[in-house]
Amino acid sequence: MVPAALDGERLDRTVALLAGWSRSEVQALVDSGAVLVSGEAAPKSRRLVEGEVVRVLAEPQPQAPPVAGDVEIDVRYADADVLVVAKPAGMIVHPGAGHPSGTLVNGILSRYPEVAAVGEPHRPGIVHRLDRDTSGLLVVARSTEAYASLVHQLAARAVERRYLALVWGTPARRAMIDAPIGRSASRRTRMAVRDGGREARTGFEVVESFSSPEVSLLECRLETGRTHQIRVHLAAIDHPIVGDAAYGGARATVQLGRPFLHAFRLAFDHPVSGGRIEVEDPLPGELAAVLEEMRA
Repeated sequence: MVPAALDGERLDRTVALLAGWSRSEVQALVDSGAVLVSGEAAPKSRRLVEGEVVRVLAEPQPQAPPVAGDVEIDVRYADADVLVVAKPAGMIVHPGAGHPSGTLVNGILSRYPEVAAVGEPHRPGIVHRLDRDTSGLLVVARSTEAYASLVHQLAARAVERRYLALVWGTPARRAMIDAPIGRSASRRTRMAVRDGGREARTGFEVVESFSSPEVSLLECRLETGRTHQIRVHLAAIDHPIVGDAAYGGARATVQLGRPFLHAFRLAFDHPVSGGRIEVEDPLPGELAAVLEEMRA
């Protein structure tokens, strides 16, 4: 039954939101007549009314597993069980709707084909992700044992994930943002702090401040891993990330073309040896240049 919060929303967006499927998957179901509104097939653009009953008669066809592709990957640590790779801004982590190739996973499979048998078939080896326009480090499992361990460590908040973010304004010197995150009610492709969202905690500390323009470099620490978490949390306290057009951070005084957000440090317990693995990645050139200009 359509809740009040989704009154007036499109059929395809509503089903995608409630079922956790992609829009393209839902649209294929709608086109096949497998989605009914009050007992009748309806177009994907149909605007729903509170109280209407939506029935889904089938599930999306499983995605084809990704294949190896000619994608360069920057490996910072590798052994028989894990990889740590540095993802550039603009690269998508794994294939999805509209992006069947050219992803980090395609490159990993070309160099490490055994990863195809690890984890979820449509995103093999992947235990956490970075947004397309966020650069920096992520860990990839090469074995089933490593995958299980890393997933457990993430759930137990034992994986250290630290980011550098340049934000507008001057926030408190040190703080913890503890605010639930869910899908935005007004813009369904974005996330927002909202009641009923999933628990989300982001700690930060000011590293450096500038006056012209007034911006601050923060070191952020993830305690949870929600979609767009750091971007949403910093925007919610009125300090959006410089260059982040989706969350209010794109302004004429600093021309960047991407969010100034970089996953610079990753640390975790090795799944087999138990030793602590710690890897750091310096700011990419385009972000370092912004800081150099401000310091000058």
